[in-house]
Amino acid sequence: MASILVCYGTGEGQTAKVADRIAEVIDERGHSVTTVDAADPPADLAVGQFDAVAVGASIHMGAHQDSVREFVTEYRAALSDRPTAFFQLSMSSATDDEERRAEAAGYVESFLDSTGWHPDRIGLFGGALRYSEYGFLKRLIMKRIAAEATGDVDTDRDYEYTDWHEVEAFAADFAAFVEGRLGVAVPESSDDAP
Repeated sequence: MASILVCYGTGEGQTAKVADRIAEVIDERGHSVTTVDAADPPADLAVGQFDAVAVGASIHMGAHQDSVREFVTEYRAALSDRPTAFFQLSMSSATDDEERRAEAAGYVESFLDSTGWHPDRIGLFGGALRYSEYGFLKRLIMKRIAAEATGDVDTDRDYEYTDWHEVEAFAADFAAFVEGRLGVAVPESSDDAP
């Protein structure tokens, strides 16, 4: 069994939902998982106590959360000593448009270049539009962005673009990578017993 930290930054809560689902998949494989909001980490957080770390952030107005950037910068040495993953949520990943998907990959590349971190696995997922949670000005800005990206401009409803199967596959792949890298066997579940 491995101990795995899932640290995330979130704007309206979609990245927190994704982080929770990643943690559930890893937990279902028999590992110990701790989920932490980078904006409110426990005072006694010691990244070095974990065998592996997954970090997630969302893109808002072309930038990741400052708390995630600060987390990666502060713990870069510990992150480089263990298996790691980075996952990102964005509107750019919510479309089939290759140019927008390249834009999403560019956000990741810029983040990694600026922090000097090199995760072992990277996941790009569609996020969500939470029109019901936006103030007037943000609703107008997001409506304009959505008009170009997805066409979803009905501000009387919210939209979720996260492909949960992709999230689960990413989590399972990361867990398998950690198991292989650390030489940790997946505990047999009672369902697998003869």
